[in-house]
Amino acid sequence: MTLAENPPSQQNTPLAERLRPRSLDEVIGQQHLLGIGKALRVAFESGTPHSMILWGPPGVGKTTLARLMATAFEAEFIALSAVLSGVKEIREAVERAQVIRANSQRSTILFVDEVHRFNKSQQDAFLPHVESGLLTFIGATTENPSFEVNNALLSRAAVYVLKPLDNDDLAALVARACSKELGGILIEPKAQASLIANADGDGRKLLNNVELCARTATNKGLKIIDSALLAECLGDALRRFDKGGDAFYDQISALHKSVRGSNPDAALYWLVRMLDGGTDPRYLARRLIRMASEDIGLADPRALRIALDATETYERLGSPEGELALAEAVVYLACAAKSNAVYTAYNAVRAFIAKDSSRNVPEHLRNAPTKLMKQLGYGKLYRYAHDEPNAYAAGETYLPEEIANQRWYQPVARGLEIKIAEKLAYLRDLDAAAEKAAKER
Repeated sequence: MTLAENPPSQQNTPLAERLRPRSLDEVIGQQHLLGIGKALRVAFESGTPHSMILWGPPGVGKTTLARLMATAFEAEFIALSAVLSGVKEIREAVERAQVIRANSQRSTILFVDEVHRFNKSQQDAFLPHVESGLLTFIGATTENPSFEVNNALLSRAAVYVLKPLDNDDLAALVARACSKELGGILIEPKAQASLIANADGDGRKLLNNVELCARTATNKGLKIIDSALLAECLGDALRRFDKGGDAFYDQISALHKSVRGSNPDAALYWLVRMLDGGTDPRYLARRLIRMASEDIGLADPRALRIALDATETYERLGSPEGELALAEAVVYLACAAKSNAVYTAYNAVRAFIAKDSSRNVPEHLRNAPTKLMKQLGYGKLYRYAHDEPNAYAAGETYLPEEIANQRWYQPVARGLEIKIAEKLAYLRDLDAAAEKAAKER
């Protein structure tokens, strides 16, 4: 049966709803929670429902799992959307649950989608009914519940973190749609890859796009969805880059090199290109943190703080508001003084240690918490820097004797590292003077 031949009631039901799993074994993805012995699987098999928060991006199965929970425990299922509901709807849901308990002794699972949209008083309204056992509360949110859900409600609910569907999961969804609902319409491999890349881990978005293309194909009398039909149906919504292909890594490289090259316009261009292409902003935030450490370092230590602040801001605001903080960080990083001195020194020390033997800590640097350790001379000759002139123990050594006087860290003549280099040069002059004085004694 093709889509055009579906009865009206079926035609009006979105493909994502028609394919909604009817059992736990039909759920695609989330095996870190639903695999044998995993937390949510155990919860389903326990025989007793408990309140929970399902935290994850759109289209990964939050509503489906809540519905399946109600089915598994033969409970009444009441769904609210925090976007559309208020205290009145909450009160009506509670009254309905009371009637259900009085008439049938059945328990009620109350599912609240986008629970982070409820304010504190609205969230508090659930508490007495959760505590009394009238309701098992399941909230779904795309935002970090640590910030968006009241502590009182959060303390009464287990938090399960759902992940975006990976490419294999999305391919399985496409296969299920083709076998059950598309009536012989096939999807060309290249077009399928584009659909999967465009979905960005969102199963509902994927199925909505598949349905749109399948309807267009049916209306045109076609049996294959190819790249041309995909472009016709999705237009500007079809992203230009493939997250799993070379273009993704090329764009990451271009962004990193634009920041390193101190070109804020190019850096901003590549950031926005990747955001427009569907890249997870959290991934880009992690890359900015890396850039601040690798290419700016101590030439401008504020860069790392700004990258971290931008990451936290995005976590609080989400898209699109939080993306501006990432843009601000990119521009700052591109304009900041550059130094890879710490990065170079770190890699040099790692390479040295990988080839070197395990050397003992010099006795004067060892801790001596016991009498025996003190008798063995641990820490005996250690000089406490704060008791020395300039708070510096001139001539003191801190490396194993065989590898003393290393100079792995070489500050560059840019930004704050100019001052760092001057200080290190001054301290080394003090060391040289102390060494000379020791020889003259």
